Amino acid sequence: MNNKHRSPWAWIPSLYFAEGLPYVAVMTISVIMYKKLGISNTDIALYTSWLYLPWVIKPLWSPFVDLLKTKRWWVVTMQLLVGAGLAGIAFTIPTSNFFQNTLAIFWLVAFSSATHDIAADGFYMLALNVKEQALYVGIRSTFYRIATIAGQGLLVILAGELEKRTSSIAMAWSITFYILSGLFIAFFLYHNYVLPKPKSDSSSTNETNIANIFRDFFATFATFFKKKQAGIAILFMLLYRFPEAQLVKLINPFLLDPINKGGLGLSTAEVGWVYGTVGIIGLTLGGIIGGICAAKGGLKKWLWPMAWSISLTCITFVYLAYFQPQSLLIINFCVFIEQFGYGFGFTAYMLFLIYYSDGEYKTAHYAICTAFMALGMMLPGMAAGWLQEHIGYESFFIWVMICCAATIVVCSFVKIDPNYGKKEINNEKE
Repeated sequence: MNNKHRSPWAWIPSLYFAEGLPYVAVMTISVIMYKKLGISNTDIALYTSWLYLPWVIKPLWSPFVDLLKTKRWWVVTMQLLVGAGLAGIAFTIPTSNFFQNTLAIFWLVAFSSATHDIAADGFYMLALNVKEQALYVGIRSTFYRIATIAGQGLLVILAGELEKRTSSIAMAWSITFYILSGLFIAFFLYHNYVLPKPKSDSSSTNETNIANIFRDFFATFATFFKKKQAGIAILFMLLYRFPEAQLVKLINPFLLDPINKGGLGLSTAEVGWVYGTVGIIGLTLGGIIGGICAAKGGLKKWLWPMAWSISLTCITFVYLAYFQPQSLLIINFCVFIEQFGYGFGFTAYMLFLIYYSDGEYKTAHYAICTAFMALGMMLPGMAAGWLQEHIGYESFFIWVMICCAATIVVCSFVKIDPNYGKKEINNEKE
């Protein structure tokens, strides 16, 4: 079949699967790996939170993706760089300075992944007409979520099985990252062949376009902060997930830590099932039901139920920390409930970002909103490990519940159009 007329089914599922995997590797798999390799919770939370930075500052370099080369070129090049970076991580895991070396490469993978996000989303809009974009939006979201399950679930389970069969934990994780690297090299080769070449996908290299792009770039920032309720909106973006931003950094360490250290003592493979599979299913179902509810009643009607959902379900980890149940059924149930509540409550957050972005610079303003979204996860997570190691898991999860007050307070100040959100639901990554 001619490349120009290739079916979107040939590349959309694989493109968004490839978009999801490196994000999971950087944000979640790295935490589990470092925990198994003996790094403290303080260092894990601090340094892996810094890996959010590329997504925080993504809007600052997105114009350069428009200026230089094509979106297609950026997509395949970033996939090659991600594959090379993952191989670098695999190679340095068995070394004596593995923590510093792998963190440095994780940074490069994170920047490549964030750039890939920009290019892939831009390519999606260029390669498809408006009708096709609407038709395949659910497909892209589905395969992004499948990538999350594959990364947090199957890859972690694989690493756990390799831990049992190899001479060292470091070797097990090294093999896991080599496999992940090989997968990305395959993505690079496949997409280099299969991605269409739309005529509209061209670089903006002439002087007039460069001047216009930079003028619009600075204009978008100025208009963003001049919007009504800008200060309240930014606080909402930063604080709505304040409890979850701390909780998420310690979930895997808590599940992995032995009973005598306050954890649940699960194996790596069990964590892959509990958090990476059952938890993701709960998160996905919560998001789907949240979208259905918001489509019927609108954002204003569902803001408070969703805010309480994302807050109160954190109590399941208070229960787990105090009673340390050994039943996998109970642990799975608790993690499912917390992740379901988070997925349901997260719907309101994403709708608010879209709501606040509406206007002349809708796309650019939404990109800035996602930067604040990433910052809201990065900053609280940095100190979470230090706090937990000083007060223990029980008191830490109580603290997380106290922090839910921040979510409720910011919700009380935002003003939303009562009709907004009805029949206008978009599914986006968290």
